[in-house]
Amino acid sequence: MNLSAEVKANILKAQVNELTEYYVYSNIAKTLPDDANRKVMMQIAEDELRHSQKWESITGVKVAPKRLMVAFYTTVSRLFGFTFGIKLMEKGEEAAQVNYGLIAKNIPDAVEIMKDEQAHEVQLMAMLDEERLRYAGSVVLGLNDALVELTGALAGLTLAMQGNVKLIALSGLITGIAASLSMSASEYLSTSQEDGGKHPVRAALYTGLAYVLTVALLITPYLVLDNAYTALAISLTTGVLIIAVFNYYISVAKDESFKKRFSEMAILSLSVAAFSFVIGYFIRIWLGVEL
Repeated sequence: MNLSAEVKANILKAQVNELTEYYVYSNIAKTLPDDANRKVMMQIAEDELRHSQKWESITGVKVAPKRLMVAFYTTVSRLFGFTFGIKLMEKGEEAAQVNYGLIAKNIPDAVEIMKDEQAHEVQLMAMLDEERLRYAGSVVLGLNDALVELTGALAGLTLAMQGNVKLIALSGLITGIAASLSMSASEYLSTSQEDGGKHPVRAALYTGLAYVLTVALLITPYLVLDNAYTALAISLTTGVLIIAVFNYYISVAKDESFKKRFSEMAILSLSVAAFSFVIGYFIRIWLGVEL
């Protein structure tokens, strides 16, 4: 088959991508405990291999997978769940679909491969059922409440206590631990009254752990620094980073808008912190407290 250099380059790129995805899907399949999920994943992997072999019969070139990419997506899937790993890889596949469109002008078989790719996405959506995503709402509850409540409390305490970092840290820890237990209990009661497929105890644990982890990260600057205002700035920055990382994870895994979720949580947390900072000042003046 006479192909232009541009078309052949596009086919080779598609060939490498398909082979790379075959190894990623195969590696993920080996880690799945559910037989049905593993079977579907292996079927998709075999389809990717068949696509790569089809391109090889046209190019006559034997290619190697992108081994760093295979290692990266396999590791990501094991650490953060196969839903996140696959969805993250899918974002890269969008560019490959453009290549198929260019190739299809010269090779009709590319159209069939594109249809297979779309069918893969439907199959994946149907099989994705990870515990960590089912309980994402509980994690969001713990993170959001901890960020809003504790950033506000730390800001207010920082000014009210005039920079006494140890006392601020002690007050923050007591507040955070008590609030985490309260939130866990509330999530348990809320989940036990619903019929959403979530186990109340697990939901409570996800909420409580998310809350405690957030509290630990926000309080740490007050435990290691002597300047309360510097510690507050670092805590607020840490809070924004937590919001960014978690919302990126959810936006990828659940195909939701990162910008919208991040903006809402960041603005809410920082607004409460700013308001609490001012309130802390006026309460100290009103009560005439000097520390």
